Amino acid sequence: MKYLFAFLAAWLLSAAALRAQQSAPCCVKPAPDAMLAFAQLAADPAFVSGHDAPLPFDYTPQAAGQTISFATPDSSTAYGYEVKPAQPNGKFLFVIHEWWGLNDYIKRETDRLAAAMPGVTVLAIDLYDGKLATTAPEASRLVQTVDKTRAQNIVRGALQHAGPKAPVATLGWCFGGGWSLQAAMLAGKQAAGCVIYYGMPEKDVAKLRTLNTDVLGIFATQDQSISPAVVKQFQADMKQAGKQLTVHNFEAAHAFANPSNPKYDAAAATKANTLALGYLKKQLKLKG
Repeated sequence: MKYLFAFLAAWLLSAAALRAQQSAPCCVKPAPDAMLAFAQLAADPAFVSGHDAPLPFDYTPQAAGQTISFATPDSSTAYGYEVKPAQPNGKFLFVIHEWWGLNDYIKRETDRLAAAMPGVTVLAIDLYDGKLATTAPEASRLVQTVDKTRAQNIVRGALQHAGPKAPVATLGWCFGGGWSLQAAMLAGKQAAGCVIYYGMPEKDVAKLRTLNTDVLGIFATQDQSISPAVVKQFQADMKQAGKQLTVHNFEAAHAFANPSNPKYDAAAATKANTLALGYLKKQLKLKG
């Protein structure tokens, strides 16, 4: 009799396991890695050919701007361009470069953002470890050689540099737009704001749920890569994650806000900048 009971118990357990297996979402594919998706995009000849080489530019940084180094959790060193105010308020803005790298245009944008937000330390993070591109094929190669773990460690090193109590907002364009969102997720409870200029959104809803801030997205309707369809999916994913996303679409081309781009749209860039600064000042609780 005891063998009969044992058989029945085993049968019931196996049946329950089978039902659980049948009801589990076994065939749901994991969301593709957002930064891998951008690296694949960067390898697309159509995407590469859509980026004109940056216009020549030689910029002398402001006196407050300095190239700095900071330690990273992988026992290495990272670099950035930091504008530290005379009277810091303990708040930080991380600026993340386009696929060209941390060039003079990014330094000028960093100076400009710092001037518009007194008291905030603005740090442009170099995810290329000193490398720069001057042509689209060079930029394509650099994007494809970015090691995600290394880039994450650079961001974590920047967070350590800012300090564990510093509110941190992020802003980036194109390649840096995607990493602005990634940095905001890495910042955890320190995240105070996130601006994405036409960057690759995170596609994993579970990761989006870890965001500690709402997000401002600035996109271009003529963008064939970070297209309106991509933006629409991002909006749906953020809604599913229970996070606030504000999107502003501009009738412009990809990278319209970059003054080094021959397709630079001054009017759209000015309006986008006003939106971004207003958002950042609100998120960082700045006066004026």
